[in-house]
Amino acid sequence: MKEQFYDQDFSAETPLVDLKKGEYESCRFHKMDFSGFNFSGYHFTDCEFRDCNLSMVKLGNASLKSARFYHCKLLGLHFHDAEEFLFAVYFENCQLNLASFYQRKMKGTKFLNCSLQECDFSNADLSNASFLQCDLSGAVFDGTNLEKADLSTALHFSIDPEKNKIKDALFSRNNVYGLLHHLRIKIID
Repeated sequence: MKEQFYDQDFSAETPLVDLKKGEYESCRFHKMDFSGFNFSGYHFTDCEFRDCNLSMVKLGNASLKSARFYHCKLLGLHFHDAEEFLFAVYFENCQLNLASFYQRKMKGTKFLNCSLQECDFSNADLSNASFLQCDLSGAVFDGTNLEKADLSTALHFSIDPEKNKIKDALFSRNNVYGLLHHLRIKIID
């Protein structure tokens, strides 16, 4: 039987060796350095990560059910390796550069003020998602479902409407040029 942890706080003083494989529910992780850690077999339900470094964490068979990340560094994570069942995440003020959400079902996911440079969203379902004040420089959208997604304040994206579903997605006059970038035309104000 896996160990279970409920409504507990973990901080920078918590040695990583003390984080046993198991089920963590309604737990809070604050200022922890998980960089390179292997979360395979860990289950996080309704957990919150604040000011943590999770860069290059291995997510094979990890479960993220309503996991929330605030001011975290999540560079190079392969979210497509995490368990698909009930996968749900929320990101605010996070660095997610080089992360992969390939084929991930993420309806309604919120990205608020995040750096998503060179992320892979290929074949992901991001319908009803929000990318508010997010930098999407070099992010890959190919076969991505962005129907009803809010990109009205997103920056530096390039989305080909012929290769992605964008029906009823929100864009602003300031960023709609990201839908024309693939045409390699020059637009003058």
